Amino acid sequence: MESHTLMDGKVHVYRRANSSFWQCAVFLGGRNHRQTTRQKSLALAMDFAREWYMERYADERLRRRGLPIPTDDERAAAGEPLFLRPRPKAKPAGPTFREAADVFVAEYGVITHGERNATYVEGKSRHLRLYLLPYFGDRPLSEITAGLIQEYRVHRLNPPEAPAEKRSRGRAKALPKRPARSTMHQELVTLRQVLKTADRKGWIAALPDMTAPYKASGKISHRAWFSPDEYKRLYEATRERARNPKKERWRGECEQLHDYVLFMVNTGLRPDEASRLEYRDVSVVLDDETNQRILEIEVRGKRGVGYCKSMPGAVQPFLRLRKRHDPKQTDLVFGKVQRELLNTILDELGLKTDREGNARTAYSLRHTYICLRLMEGADIYQIAKNCRTSVEMIEKFYASHIKNTLDASAINVRKPPKPRKAPSAPRRGRTPERLHGERHVPLDRT
Repeated sequence: MESHTLMDGKVHVYRRANSSFWQCAVFLGGRNHRQTTRQKSLALAMDFAREWYMERYADERLRRRGLPIPTDDERAAAGEPLFLRPRPKAKPAGPTFREAADVFVAEYGVITHGERNATYVEGKSRHLRLYLLPYFGDRPLSEITAGLIQEYRVHRLNPPEAPAEKRSRGRAKALPKRPARSTMHQELVTLRQVLKTADRKGWIAALPDMTAPYKASGKISHRAWFSPDEYKRLYEATRERARNPKKERWRGECEQLHDYVLFMVNTGLRPDEASRLEYRDVSVVLDDETNQRILEIEVRGKRGVGYCKSMPGAVQPFLRLRKRHDPKQTDLVFGKVQRELLNTILDELGLKTDREGNARTAYSLRHTYICLRLMEGADIYQIAKNCRTSVEMIEKFYASHIKNTLDASAINVRKPPKPRKAPSAPRRGRTPERLHGERHVPLDRT
């Protein structure tokens, strides 16, 4: 590389071996400034370097004094030549996040066909369309770093507020709410899967760190459920509403809700599993082990196809439903749940939230089934199989607050006291006097 200096060694003019153009460089303000002269002649390149250095030096003086640096339009109005303006930095090239997202969506639906619920698969596209693509969009994958992911997390957890004048009028458009912890987790899972797709394609060198900083271990709290007394109050209220609805045209919905509450607490189904349940999936059978009538249910949910055996208390609500609707085998048993009616009854009873402030929903009926079974002494492994979950999940979220899981006989254990030994006679020891053949004479303590 050929190099020359100007301005008392402050400006360097050089030409690389593989280039025909001269370049110039200067160190100002704690960093190096570089610019191509676009000249093949050394004399013209030196003239350019002098003028370019004076412009950079003037900008640095303005910056030190805290004065604004002229914009490109102001430089053009002042007559500064176009070639003296700093060239904008080239944007990183390469595949964008949008391209990786398109590849991920195309692959995910094919690879997980039949293994993942269609609603769950569709949720990936929704996360990308509503949140990830508007933020990351056409950014090159090389720009997606751990810092940018943290900025996205902060952006999502700080929704914008409505202007004061619109809030006063009461006509403000609904603004996005702060996402729940599980919602934020699902979005980041989708983001990680897109980046893994790019990694498999060789578009990025490595996955960025996606762990959340400043996060302590969260408190494990049990999910909202109904205690036996609260559950009794609930089904008595739904039964009374079914017998005496506030309006006659609401009788069918009230009866449907009452049967829904009894069915869910005696089967432990998830709300989405119950909404997809068809009459051909349910059979009334006589159980050989208990000699009682129960329901055998073929469940289709987020874990695929599973099976459930209900409590005897679920038979009568199902028979009432079948008698009331006279359905076909392919008709839905419940369909859409009357969420508003359930919330209204819970508010009337003061049961909408538990003492920790956790909101009770239709999902709480499943939690109630698991807790009641464990309180009755059912085997936790069989409950996990019947509810299509794991023993670990039940121990972590359901059984931790149930007093029946604690065995007082195993806790209040006391070791038997050790028997005291009788004091033995002191052994005759060898004193220093005896070691030397002298007789030991005790001291006179009087």
